[in-house]
Amino acid sequence: MSSVLFDVPGPRARLRHRVLAVVGVLGVAGLIGFTLYRFYDSGQFEPRLWEWIQYENVQIELLKRLGNTLSAFGAGAVLALLLGAILAAGRLSDHAFWRVPAAILVEVFRAIPLLILIFLFYYGSSTFGFKPTPFMAVVAGLTLYNGSVLAEIFRAGVLSLPKGQAEAAYALGMRKTQVMTTVLLPQALRVMLPTIVSQLVVLLKDTALGFIITYNELLDYVKYLGAQGQFGRPLVPLTLVVGAMYISMCLLLTWLASSLEKRNRRNKKAVDRVQDAPPAVPADA
Repeated sequence: MSSVLFDVPGPRARLRHRVLAVVGVLGVAGLIGFTLYRFYDSGQFEPRLWEWIQYENVQIELLKRLGNTLSAFGAGAVLALLLGAILAAGRLSDHAFWRVPAAILVEVFRAIPLLILIFLFYYGSSTFGFKPTPFMAVVAGLTLYNGSVLAEIFRAGVLSLPKGQAEAAYALGMRKTQVMTTVLLPQALRVMLPTIVSQLVVLLKDTALGFIITYNELLDYVKYLGAQGQFGRPLVPLTLVVGAMYISMCLLLTWLASSLEKRNRRNKKAVDRVQDAPPAVPADA
């Protein structure tokens, strides 16, 4: 009736957990209800403040800004994953020539706030005679910061595997590159996937920092529309709509990662069943 980490709760503990869960849900529901009531009481749900959403130009511009946000996220995610894999390989190297510079890069870019990185690329590059676009500055900052974080995630995922996995592969005569790509990484990815998805969600939300350097993304358009007197300065309605869009994108990303994880789990079970199946007996035996 017990596991390694904790004792299985008894009847009283389960009842207490259910009561606490109900109280917690009621508390969250009450907080949400109070917030909505305050919005209603302050007139944030008046039709005048929501007229902006009926304009076709506003709808088209919102979709365009959403596309810009997704473009920055897609480019930053791909480059950050690639950079993270390279830095993780460097940190796992047996040679100090690769290991030390990779460790320095990871520690430096992980310690610098993302907003400062974006500022450095957008404003600091002009001192070298190069003026990047806001998109390039946002993607560069996202790549360096999240790539350094992902490098540590990759390294921790590989090191979390039992050492016997690599030792058995080396005993078969495999090189370190073969051991990493064919033995360790496929197993480590299943362990790292939830953490990788969490970091990609952070990357998606961090694209909103692009409005600081006038990158045409969702938050920049919210700031513009929220200052329009003809719409009654609907800052709260705009925030609710754009917040719902960000939540939908994050949930979609999480759902996609969960689907991939379930698919990998099904494939692993199928391979295990094939390996555990008894050998076929010849017909003439």
